[in-house]
This record gives sequence, structure tokens and C-alpha cells, in this order.
Amino acid sequence: MTLAELKQYSLLMRLNKPIGIFLVLWPTLWALWLAGAGKPNLTVVVIFILGCILMRSAGCVINDIADRKFDGFVARTRDRPLAAARVSVRSAFYLFLGLLFCAFILVLFLNKLTILLAFVGALLAAGYPFLKRVTHLPQLGLGIAFSWGVPMAFAAVTGAVASQGWSVFFAALLWPVMYDTMYAMVDRADDLKIGVKSTAILFGKADRCMIGVLQIFFLLLLCVVGKVFQLNVFYYLSLVGAGALFVYQQVLIKNALPKNCFKAFLNNNWVGCIIFLGIVLSYVNSCG
Repeated sequence: MTLAELKQYSLLMRLNKPIGIFLVLWPTLWALWLAGAGKPNLTVVVIFILGCILMRSAGCVINDIADRKFDGFVARTRDRPLAAARVSVRSAFYLFLGLLFCAFILVLFLNKLTILLAFVGALLAAGYPFLKRVTHLPQLGLGIAFSWGVPMAFAAVTGAVASQGWSVFFAALLWPVMYDTMYAMVDRADDLKIGVKSTAILFGKADRCMIGVLQIFFLLLLCVVGKVFQLNVFYYLSLVGAGALFVYQQVLIKNALPKNCFKAFLNNNWVGCIIFLGIVLSYVNSCG
């Protein structure tokens, strides 16, 4: 395999755009720290970090396989390896299976419940790309897929997924609906032409308002998480910081300019980061 071919496979996995890895990783890290009361097992943390990288990469590959006939008509995606015919569909599918296999090997080091949940996660990752053909809510499917690391983390650390773990999951799944709607706003004009569905199209002119409502509910649910896990002021200050970032995102998407919508989408990395820091500092302060 040549360096040029390796480059195309790396582009297919979006390794040049790690934002997706972080957006999958942050809720998983929230869950690992909460499930471990601030002291998660280091080996488990490493397994989940590697798993997030592999599963996000696998999700990108299967997404491009599913969308290869549409991507050529969208300005943002027409140069992707499959859309530009620089990688064959067969090779891409083998890459997808290889990534899933590597992720499966990792999860074998964890308990039985986590392994069972991993199979569900694989189905969610494989099925998400096809939702945009049948529903205007593919972002909800993405929310479930991107947040599935939360119950897996609780299963891996505690051996079960109690109601506390599901409270984190339901809060986390709202987040991708918000930021992927911003992402879909970038492609809305092209998606309307080719018949691809999204929440950006569903919400229409009310997109900014609907994102705002979801942002408020997200923060409220995270307040519930803070109460359930008895987190301290550092955590709630992180939610204030996340709220400030949401205000900034609202300013960016005010006129629905594609460039600014994409910038707002990218800004969510800092939302995930600041919430994670709030959780970590909350436990560090409690121990101190």
C-alpha cells in the first residue's frame, strides 16, 4: 500500500478532522469520571479513548459509503475519497469491518455487559447514516450513537447501568442534536436539492430558536446530573461557562451563514471540555 493510498484512507476516516473524535469522547469521559467517583481505572480509560477513535472512524467510513452518491452534489463533501472515486467501495467496506474488529478486540478486555452494549453501539453507528433518507431527525439518531459510550462506561466501571447512568445518557444525547443541527445548516441548501433530510430543514426559520430550547434543556438536565452525583460548585461553574459558549454560538448562527454555523459547530468542543473539567475539579476539590 502506497503513502498516497494511506492518505486517502486517513481522509476517509476523517483523521485530519479530529473534532468528531472529541465530540464522541467528551460525554464518555464525563461518564467514566462520574461512574468512578473521580477515580476511574486508567486501563478502562485508555480502552475507551481508543474505542472512541476507532468507532468514530468507522462511523465516518460507513457514512461515506452510504452517502457516496449524494456527496458529489454537496459543496462541502464533493472531494471526499469515495465521492471523488479515489477509494473503492469494497476497500472502504473492508476498512469499516477492520475498524469494527479492532474495537471489538478492545471491548473484550471489559465485562460481559459492556460487550453486549458494544454490539448495540456498533448497530447504532452503522444505522445512523441511513436515517437521513427516512426521517428529518437523523440528528437524534446521531445523539444516541454518540452518547452510547455513556452507558458503556457505567457498565465497564460499575458492572451495571443504574438510573444515575441513564440520567447522564439522556442529557448527553441532546448535545449532538444541537451541534449537528448547526452542522446541517451549512449544507441545508444542497440537502434540499438532493432530498436529504435533517433537523436544519425540519426547523427551518425556527432553527436558532429550537437550538436555544435544546441548549436550555441540556443545561437543566446537567444540573440534575450534578445533583444526582452530588457535585460541587466547580461543576456548576462549568455549566455557566457552557452556557456562555451557547450564547456565543447563538450569535454566530444568527444569520445562518454557513461559515459561522460551522464555526459554532466546532465551538462545541470547548463545551464538552469545560464540562469535563468541572467534573474533574469537583471530585478533586471533594477529595482535598
